[in-house]
Formats: sequence, structure tokens, C-alpha cells
Amino acid sequence: MSTPRHRRDHEEQPSTDQINAPAPPVANLPAKIPDVRHKTRASLVVRAGGVYFLVALGVGFVLEVVRLEVIALHISELIARLLEVPNTLLAMIIGAKWTIDRFHLPPLPRIRLGIGFVAFVLMILTESAVVLPLHGLTIDEYMALQHAVAGMLPVGVLAVLTGMPLLVSYRWER
Repeated sequence: MSTPRHRRDHEEQPSTDQINAPAPPVANLPAKIPDVRHKTRASLVVRAGGVYFLVALGVGFVLEVVRLEVIALHISELIARLLEVPNTLLAMIIGAKWTIDRFHLPPLPRIRLGIGFVAFVLMILTESAVVLPLHGLTIDEYMALQHAVAGMLPVGVLAVLTGMPLLVSYRWER
């Protein structure tokens, strides 16, 4: 059985790799090297924030269906909203931790809060552009329909959504 010609030629040539050989000099360096880490870090924060938003949106969608179709019909709307909050918080904790681990993000507060802020902005845009028109409501009508106590829950949940990536990165051990 014969081997291909390029394989035989490659095997016959001696290797020119040297372990301790000096590196060739670098020529024509620009006067100022641009900092590409800043652009890469910003795009990483936006991508991680988008993934965190999608996790929160998916869990929120499932919990909303359960709340409207099961609990609100059989018990009450107020109790259904109150029961939804702990599950949403648990989902945010898991989603934030998974996103941070998935993207290998450093434990810097501005990066973690940036992820939460991106998710917050995307959630507000989704709520105002998709959810409210599906229900046939404006923002003023939506706010007027809210219960005094339970109406503050979405605001609190959005605040927790923003801060959760920072909270899960905090080291609680001594």
C-alpha cells in the first residue's frame, strides 16, 4: 500500500521548530494600540444580558400561562400574582447563575449590573411593544387596572431582575 506523495515529502523534511529559539522581532507597531478588550467585554455583556432576558422571559411566559389558566380561574387573580413571585425569583436566581457560568464573566459589579440592565431594557421593550397590545391596553390603562399592593410586584420583580446577576456573584462565605 502506498502513501500519498505529500505525506512522504512531509515526513522526509526535518522539522525546523526550535523550543528555545528567540522570537522574530515585531516590526511596524502602530503608535497607539486600540483596546479591543473594551469592545469585546461590552458585546459579551449585551449577549449575556440577552440570554438572561430570554431565560427570564421563557420562565415568565410559562408562569403566566399557569397563573392565568389554572390559579386565577380557580382561586383568585390576587393570590395567583402573589404565588407567582417566589417562583419567578427562583427562576431569576437560576437563570442569572447559569448565564454567568455560561459566559465565564468576571465578578465585577459593572459587568453584572450591565447584564441585569440589558435584561431590564429588553423586558420593558417586550412588555410595552408585545404584551400590552396583545391585551389591547395602553400603559395608562394597564397602570389603572393594577391593584394597589399587587400592582407594585412587577416593579419589584424588574428591580430584582436587574440586580440578580450581581447578587448571585457575591461570595457569602467568610
